[in-house]
Amino acid sequence: MRKLLSLLVFVTGSVAGFAQGQSGGSAGANSPAAKDAGSSKITGVVLDAETQKPVEFATVALTPVDSEKPLDGTVCDDKGKFTITKVAAGTYNLVISFIGYETQTIKSISVPDKKDEVNVGIVKLSTGAKVLNEVVVEGQKALIEERVDRTVYNAENDQTARGGDATDVLKRVPMLSVDLDGNVSMRGSQNVRVLINNKPSTIMASSIADALKQIPADQIKSVEVITSPSAKYDAEGSAGIINIVTKKNTLEGLTLNIDAGVGLRGSNLGLNGNYRRGKMGFSLGGWGRANYNVTGKFSSDQYTKSSLNDTEPTYNMQRADTRNSGLFGNYNFGWDYDINDKNYMAASVRFGARNGKNRQNDLYTMIDTLINDPDNAVESSLRNTLSEDLSNNVDVNLSFTHLYEKPQRELSFLGSYSRNNRENNFENLIRQVNGVDAFSGIRNDNDSYNQEMTFQVDYQTPIGTNQMLEFGAKDIMRKVFSEYTYFTDEDGDGNYVPSTSSSLSNNLNYNQNVVGGYLSYTYTTKTNYSIKAGTRYEYTTIDAYTQTEDNIEIPSYGALVPSVNISKKLANGKTIKAAYNRRIQRPSIRYLNPNIQAQNPYDVSIGNPSLDPEYTNNYEVGYSTFIKGTSLNFAAFWRNTNNAIQDVRTVEETSSGLQRVVTTYDNIGQEDAVGVNIFANVSLGKLSLNGGTDLYYSMLDNNIPVDPNNPDDPNRQYRASNEGWVASYRMFGSYNLNKGWGFQFFGFYRGRQVQLQGTQGGFGIYSLGLKKDLNNKKGSIGFGAENFFTTAFKIKGELNSPLVQRNTLTELHNMSFRVNFSYRIGKMSMDAKPKRRKSISNDDLKEGDGGGGGGADAGGGQAAGGGGGNFRQGGAGQGAVSKPVNTPPADPAAVVNATGKWDYTIESPQGGAGSLNITKEGDVYGGTIKNNRFNSENKLSDVKLNGNELTFSYEVNMGGNQMLISVKAIITGDALTGNMTVGQFGTFPINAKRAAQ
Repeated sequence: MRKLLSLLVFVTGSVAGFAQGQSGGSAGANSPAAKDAGSSKITGVVLDAETQKPVEFATVALTPVDSEKPLDGTVCDDKGKFTITKVAAGTYNLVISFIGYETQTIKSISVPDKKDEVNVGIVKLSTGAKVLNEVVVEGQKALIEERVDRTVYNAENDQTARGGDATDVLKRVPMLSVDLDGNVSMRGSQNVRVLINNKPSTIMASSIADALKQIPADQIKSVEVITSPSAKYDAEGSAGIINIVTKKNTLEGLTLNIDAGVGLRGSNLGLNGNYRRGKMGFSLGGWGRANYNVTGKFSSDQYTKSSLNDTEPTYNMQRADTRNSGLFGNYNFGWDYDINDKNYMAASVRFGARNGKNRQNDLYTMIDTLINDPDNAVESSLRNTLSEDLSNNVDVNLSFTHLYEKPQRELSFLGSYSRNNRENNFENLIRQVNGVDAFSGIRNDNDSYNQEMTFQVDYQTPIGTNQMLEFGAKDIMRKVFSEYTYFTDEDGDGNYVPSTSSSLSNNLNYNQNVVGGYLSYTYTTKTNYSIKAGTRYEYTTIDAYTQTEDNIEIPSYGALVPSVNISKKLANGKTIKAAYNRRIQRPSIRYLNPNIQAQNPYDVSIGNPSLDPEYTNNYEVGYSTFIKGTSLNFAAFWRNTNNAIQDVRTVEETSSGLQRVVTTYDNIGQEDAVGVNIFANVSLGKLSLNGGTDLYYSMLDNNIPVDPNNPDDPNRQYRASNEGWVASYRMFGSYNLNKGWGFQFFGFYRGRQVQLQGTQGGFGIYSLGLKKDLNNKKGSIGFGAENFFTTAFKIKGELNSPLVQRNTLTELHNMSFRVNFSYRIGKMSMDAKPKRRKSISNDDLKEGDGGGGGGADAGGGQAAGGGGGNFRQGGAGQGAVSKPVNTPPADPAAVVNATGKWDYTIESPQGGAGSLNITKEGDVYGGTIKNNRFNSENKLSDVKLNGNELTFSYEVNMGGNQMLISVKAIITGDALTGNMTVGQFGTFPINAKRAAQ
């Protein structure tokens, strides 16, 4: 390979010199180049200053004394000798450079006006500070990537989220919105399906917001927003699917990463180790995060009526100071093993723990029935409240994959077990009643668990070169249990007595079984159309009962969910796509749990175990383009949901004769949302800017019929509808400074949210991060700040219904500063045969579909740009001439076969030919490249197939210096056309034909 690189460098230098010689007149009328070419020559020898060995193929450039623009040039031979011929009389500078060495300039070389040879003697190049003990080749992906059915946010490139959790990351993702409690919405809907590494987890079943706080931001590789899931995905998640991909590797060796951060309102510590040798690999990691000093205020003014005819509403005023704290942990162990070339196994175990506490101190409540005299209170109280959310979870996954001789044909069996144990408790400590000390207490203990066992089989096979057939089956067995007990302490001495009321102490057993199957078909035409269509059928059976009710009648039901995705590649890389899918949303334990949640005794909620699922139709069109360094993405959508689960609020009288608001849930609604998503990515040198907006019009209606001729119709108190515009905005930017310094900034604004019976006000956050890389990027230290100009922000909320009028104000003190530190111990080398890791996966994208579920880089590495067409003074490895070929745009949906032996040629004046061997193990590609002339062979790395686009790279070593060579090409049948980029030396066309078998 060294000889091949030498040839390419020689070709580069020769062509560059020839090109410069043809345009020498541009140097000026008085320059030697303006005259006729002379007959003299300049010779010399270039040696390594330390080893005294020849520096093969060093670049030698001839420049005028008053300019850096090259007039001619050449490269050294294998003995370090060089000769520049046909040099006209005059005075010149000679610039000698090579990758890894400091550039040397010999000034004022005088060439006489006669045929002569000027020998400059031995020129020694010193490695100086440019010789690296360890060379790390990096290729940073764009922050945002658009793929055929999803938007990918590469979180590992965002330093401003370090020290945070998954909710901090999701705030930055297009089409997603996160409120102050961590609840995630996609295009305005919270009915989303969240996966971790393409796998469901029970920690998401009880509360997505709480579960996301267990995932550290530093361990998130990317977030995939899938707005139009194919039939291969589970039918659940009416708005779409969010797949959180955590960091993993296919390297070999032993490493230990240490990440730590200390801040004003939070700290974190993480350890992550990896060990890999031969056929077996292990990973072990643990992360912990603590939140503290999160303080704020809460206020509420509420008017309630017992009925529509009530002429004397009750006024309820509440004020409190708030304080939140939490301790979170996440631990994992992974194992994978290659049985042989066709069979693979992988297993993983993940543990999580959460300890969250929310306090309301000095919660003052005043109740008055006389609107015109609020100071004449009927009752007032002062209390402290504590809500605890304690949980632990375990996820176990095991997979087996069998590969066939035919490329891309495979069969996989997958199984998983997941369980989340949770305690959701609250306590009210009453201190005063009507201004007089009166101590008592109320406590609710709610123990629950959510358990899932899943078995899945998937099979895929290509049909020809442009079709793919996929089908499979899945069985999900869920078991939900919730046991709750109320306790009272009448004397306030801590002696709690359990309640005997069945409405306050009971349990819920909820068993659900979902059996499903799917069929998916992909077809790609020669005119760049791609169609992926499929259907999935799921049948659900439910068995539910409590201590007091032996059988809760919930009928079994089937759901057919078709999907279709169509895309068209236009000229210049533009893409237009359209999609339709039907989704189902089953109620979670939050809506099912009949436990009375009464942290605030005058505003309580209770679940409904008899809820049915929602059904949603999604329609979407999208367009993406690239204009002068700016990528633009547009999408328009319409989401229609029937049988929607919505809040039902009633007013009831307490035992003391006062009024409280009771919220429960029912399938009585319809939701429609029509909107657009716009996102832009702008690259301006070292500055990168990303920004966008999500704008939609929301229409909500609970569809409760009302008799227009009956003013006393009781349904009037429940009838509700609302509509309005909702918008959110985000901006992200980064700037790379010199010497390892860089900074990033982020801003996000979540606009007012339209709800069925009111609105919730908007809020904004912003942050800034500064980082310095240490010890050749083995470590880093950084500083981060969030909302540093704002001591607190306020969010207003409104509730409007025939029986309830409420205005709330939440104030949160979230100004935060932190210091981050990370360091990597040990070293990993590239595994020549990266191992296949497959788990329970809802990934609808086959190899080459542009997806790469589970974090695979389906985009393919972008080839490094070649050097310019001129010699110039300064950098090593300069003097390249690049003549890349223009290839047609890649088609991510195409299905091609890249494996086998390819005979290639390089289009250059000196030629170049050899063989390329592409192999595939599982869905991971590898191979070698060999040059016929010098009989040298190198292993390929980072081999990826994105539709019909093949990319790979490999490294060569020259005198202790490493250089990266990369290839990017399009496969059409048995032909391959593309470009080879040789570090900074240049880019050359490469063509190949598949060798006969």
